[in-house]
Amino acid sequence: MPRQARLEIPGVSVHVTQRGVNRCAVFLDDDDRQHYLRLLLASAQQHALRIHAYVLMSNHVHLLISSDKAGTLSKAMRRVGQNYVSMCLVDSDRYLLTVYRYIELNPVRAAMVEIPEHYPWSSVHANLALRSDPVVTPHETFLAMAPDRAQRAETYLVWLRAGVNDDELANTRQHIKQERALGCPRFQAMAEKTLARSVIVRR
Repeated sequence: MPRQARLEIPGVSVHVTQRGVNRCAVFLDDDDRQHYLRLLLASAQQHALRIHAYVLMSNHVHLLISSDKAGTLSKAMRRVGQNYVSMCLVDSDRYLLTVYRYIELNPVRAAMVEIPEHYPWSSVHANLALRSDPVVTPHETFLAMAPDRAQRAETYLVWLRAGVNDDELANTRQHIKQERALGCPRFQAMAEKTLARSVIVRR
């Protein structure tokens, strides 16, 4: 049976989850995390990827990535590591900032920290303008929140503090587990036509 087409459409963001085999630890210590970020940055530069959000947990990684060329994401993830990878396409209109928030609130949901800024291995510090991060490239939707970096940080902080509700949480998890397209019906129809495969979650 032929493998389904990978969820890669030029210009469309992808939410990637990378897990260790059998959910084993991906990182042993902070040196491992630093090494992963170096590999991620090098791979992004080599394949012209834009990484908008990320979080490095103990046994998995979340990434929000865009590319202008189909196939480059798969190549980049192979370079970063041969772990189990799943992904979902993300509609930039309404759903993209929800995925930003979903990713950066992971350590809070895991009860590792009280607020996301307390977790060091995340893009939240760049997206809240707390420090520069060469890995992070803001998405156009993120940039459109406000005219300058300081105002964007304030607006995004309010968005982060609002949290992810149960429906958003379940919906995002279902889409990435089944490798589907997270978005409005029009976006899903476009993705289905482009990829010639089903992109709607099966309940």
